[in-house]
Amino acid sequence: MKTIAVLTSGGDAPGMNAAIRAVVRNGIYKGCRIIGIKQGYHGLIRGNMTEMNLSSVADIIHRGGTILQTARSEEFMTEEGRKKALYALKIFNVDGLVVIGGDGSFKGAQKLTELGVPTIGIPGTIDNDLRYTDYTIGFDTAVNTVMDAIGKIRDTSTSHGRANIIEVMGRHCGDIALYSGLAGGAESIIVPEVGFDINQVCNKLIKGRNRGKLHSIIILAEGVGGAMELGDHIKEMTGIDTRVTILGHLQRGGSPTFQDRLLASKMGARAVDLLLEGKSGLALGSSGMDLIEVEYDRVFNQEKEFDMDTYDLANILSI
Repeated sequence: MKTIAVLTSGGDAPGMNAAIRAVVRNGIYKGCRIIGIKQGYHGLIRGNMTEMNLSSVADIIHRGGTILQTARSEEFMTEEGRKKALYALKIFNVDGLVVIGGDGSFKGAQKLTELGVPTIGIPGTIDNDLRYTDYTIGFDTAVNTVMDAIGKIRDTSTSHGRANIIEVMGRHCGDIALYSGLAGGAESIIVPEVGFDINQVCNKLIKGRNRGKLHSIIILAEGVGGAMELGDHIKEMTGIDTRVTILGHLQRGGSPTFQDRLLASKMGARAVDLLLEGKSGLALGSSGMDLIEVEYDRVFNQEKEFDMDTYDLANILSI
C-alpha cells in the first residue's frame, strides 16, 4: 500500500475538509503518496486527480464544504462507468481509496471493492441517516446552525406575536428536526418517522396564546413536505399569524463544530491505518466515544431507528 486516494461524494457536509486533512497528513506521516480526486466519482471517471502534500491541506480544518468538491455521477452507476474509474485508478497507481460521503457513496465504494480496489468509507452527511453509526460528520454542525436560526426567528416572532414554521433538511430522517427542536425549545416537531395531528399542533398553539405566550416555533422536516400549506392551515384554524422559513442549504455550510472536527480527524486518520493494515470494504462509524468498523453489507441492511424517547421528551417539555 504505497498510494492512497481520497474523494468526497454526494452532498457536502461540514467536517469533510477535516477528514481530508487527516487522510493526507496521516498518510504522508506513514510514508504514503496521497492522491486527491476532485468532484467525487464523476471526477474519478475523468481522471481529475492530483497528488497532495502537507500544504494542500493547510488552513482547511475550520472550513465548511470540501476542497475536493463533490458531484453526483449517473455514469458511475453503470458497468462501463466503473470500468473507466478502475482504469483511472490504475493509471495513477492507486492502491487504496478513502470515500467520504453517505449511503450512495458507500455503495459506489462497495462496487470498487468488488472490482479489487481496497476501500474504506467515512460517513459524511448532515442528515445522520446511517443506522450503524451514532453520528455522521456534519450532523452536529447542521443542528447548531438550525438552533442559531431558531433563536433569531424567535426574536422577531415574539415581537410580532407570530407562529413560525421552520423547515429543515431531512427527507427520510428527522434527526435534524428532532434534536434542534428539542434543544431550541420548539413547541412542535414534525418528522417523517412519526405521523402528526394538525389539531394537536393547533391546540398547543392556542393554549400557549391563552396563557400569554408571544411566540411559537414549529420545526418541520422537509420529508414531510407542505410547509406553506401547513402555515395557511394553522392560520385558518387558530387565527394566529403564521410565517414559514425554509433554511435549505444554509444547513450544509459554515465552520464545523468541535464535535465534527474531532470525529472527522479521527476517522480520516483511522481510514489510512486500516488500509495499511490490509483491511477493506469497511465503513467507519461512532459508538459512544469509540470508533467502529462495519462491513458495507451491514450498513445497507440496517434501517435507521428513530429516537422515540427523545421525541416523547420533546413533547413533554413543550406543553
